[in-house]
Amino acid sequence: MKTLIIGASTNTERYAFKAANSLLAHGHEIVLVGQKEGVIQEHKIQTNYPDFEDIDTVTMYVGPKNQPALYDYILKQNPRRIIFNPGTENAEFEAMAQAKGIKTEEACTLVLLAIGQY
Repeated sequence: MKTLIIGASTNTERYAFKAANSLLAHGHEIVLVGQKEGVIQEHKIQTNYPDFEDIDTVTMYVGPKNQPALYDYILKQNPRRIIFNPGTENAEFEAMAQAKGIKTEEACTLVLLAIGQY
């Protein structure tokens, strides 16, 4: 199951960094998109918004005011679901995703992984 992390960061204090490491520890494949280039456990953070294949889940670590520029990009990846982590909740984008048949969840990726509900 491949997860696209939007807002990936090499800053060890950021939840996106913690989520990337937790996803890998739980055996999930990850791809990373962020504002700054970097590497997390040999996975390169992409800054040019490439298209990916077979994205199951997009997990959001970008606040709602910065999300509109990402709407089309994320929807084009055609994920099965989008997780809106705390602080990223966005009713407008959730409605757009649901209209395309994409499941949305307001949840914490780290908690979902920890309790076996990812």
